[in-house]
Amino acid sequence: MSTTNFDRFDLATSGDNVREDLTDVIYNISPTEVPFQANAGRGSGSQTLHEWQIDELAAAVTTNAAIDGADFGTDSSDEAQRIGVFMQISIKYIAVSRRANIVNKAGRKSELAYQIAKKGKELRRDVEARACDNQETVAGSSSLASETAGLPAWISTNTSRGALGADPALSSTTFGQPTTAATDGTQRALTETLLLAEMRAAYIAGGDPNMLMVGPTVKQRFSNFMFTDPARIATQYQDQGPTNRGGVSVVGAVDVYVGDFQVLDVVPNRFQRERDVWILDTEYWEIAYLDGYKTETIAKIGDAERRHILVDWTVVSKNEAASAVVADIDETVAMTA
Repeated sequence: MSTTNFDRFDLATSGDNVREDLTDVIYNISPTEVPFQANAGRGSGSQTLHEWQIDELAAAVTTNAAIDGADFGTDSSDEAQRIGVFMQISIKYIAVSRRANIVNKAGRKSELAYQIAKKGKELRRDVEARACDNQETVAGSSSLASETAGLPAWISTNTSRGALGADPALSSTTFGQPTTAATDGTQRALTETLLLAEMRAAYIAGGDPNMLMVGPTVKQRFSNFMFTDPARIATQYQDQGPTNRGGVSVVGAVDVYVGDFQVLDVVPNRFQRERDVWILDTEYWEIAYLDGYKTETIAKIGDAERRHILVDWTVVSKNEAASAVVADIDETVAMTA
């Protein structure tokens, strides 16, 4: 007979007699916000090559004065420009064995349902990352996947780029496809002067930008600069009063920028390149779908259930001149005036 207490450690040494303490929750912190998709419009397509037309008015002149009774004259007219981009199929595959689906699990009842929900979120992240990437459109073939053009391959009118940087280009002037992505230039600090110049350029071109979309680090650089003396930002001078969290609140970020021509929401995007600062008129951007997000059952092979989730989509720039970009930003350097 033992003369000592039988303690918790004796349970461990005498065999695995202690039940595990596994919380019935799965914690996943991976971000699922997709700012570009959330703010762009939603469209539909009926062909793998999605096309539309853009046009602009003639420049305003100060010499438009006619003699009383003048004969009928002739004004030149330009045709609309035909623009197109190819659809892209993005897909996620799921295969779950019968046993994996029915055994008792922590955090979920059905493994198949859990994996479908998880892969669906991953697919939306993939679409956002591609939509914001500097890639040209690809026509594709029976052995090559067709691809959409990303946001950086569209904007070419209102741009500010570092040394050696070059604007993207359409394949032609009458049947344009973004087949040449932007060329990255030498990185430099973000400045308020650069931002103001491109905001003005978009306004003069006829755009009305409503969103400044930036990478997370550049978002902090922007907020930090706006609270410095050179920025001359208007700050609060009265107490905000009690908050729902209690204590005193401190404003340390700038989420709305009121410019001379526009009011822009300053939105961080985890999936875009830090080097690109987008000044977007979201009215002229769209995600068009040949086939929307859908889950399909694949023929069962062996002792497993199979699914795939897919979307057939493309980025549509209805008129890139309504937006602007300040490119080639070095996010490690503070923003300046």
